Amino acid sequence: MTDELCKTHAKLPEPPPEIEATLAVLSGKWKILILWQLMRRECRFNELRRAIRGVSQHMLTTQLRDLEQHGIISRTVFPEVPPRVEYALTEHGESLKSVIRVLAGWGHEHLKRQGTSRPLRRPKTGQLTKL
Repeated sequence: MTDELCKTHAKLPEPPPEIEATLAVLSGKWKILILWQLMRRECRFNELRRAIRGVSQHMLTTQLRDLEQHGIISRTVFPEVPPRVEYALTEHGESLKSVIRVLAGWGHEHLKRQGTSRPLRRPKTGQLTKL
């Protein structure tokens, strides 16, 4: 087969818009972990930061703002001193619960297949190791 013919046959279709829309909302290292915590209950910023190991204050703020912009979470500021801010899933965000549970189930089966109960991480960087 010539190179041109290979390129023609190997061309993949673009992802459908619904996949791109899903990735626009859920892409990012921390978003699924944020949503996992908010599935349980409303949380304050520092609760989320403590619960999600390794996320920086700046990155958590960025990811929360993005989820809020997409209408997935709500941010409520209470007029107290010091101000209290709570994050919660919106009705639209609640619709992601089943999706996240399916992802968690897949992850559970994947870890069993790998013969471990946790993803393998490098000690200092926290990055996943290659198997």
